[in-house]
Amino acid sequence: MKKIITGAALCAVLALPGCGVYGNMTSNQNQNQTSVVLSEANYKYVGNVSGEVSQIYVLGFGGLRRSALRNNAVDQMMKEASQNNPELMTGSKAVINVSVHESVKMITPLFVKRTITAHGTVIEFIK
Repeated sequence: MKKIITGAALCAVLALPGCGVYGNMTSNQNQNQTSVVLSEANYKYVGNVSGEVSQIYVLGFGGLRRSALRNNAVDQMMKEASQNNPELMTGSKAVINVSVHESVKMITPLFVKRTITAHGTVIEFIK
């Protein structure tokens, strides 16, 4: 009887739904120091770009650090922007309002999946 209860308890723990954590990284991740005067409407909206990377950790091992994942997500965003629409990244265009979102899903305490997504807005200077 004791083995049945222990086995049922173990099955119940393994069958529990996973947990998840979501967060925004709101610090300034872009260290470019560019000054642009926007006293008049000298730019136009071109489009949005995004990139996503995921990493799986088993028993706490594997994968990259959080900062490396964040940088890879921004790199992926820029790569997808230039591959999907080559003219999007030519001329006097800039990616602004870059935000990075993090999602952590725990299936069990031993298996964790971290997904980081970067979003940005592309503008073009017309004057």
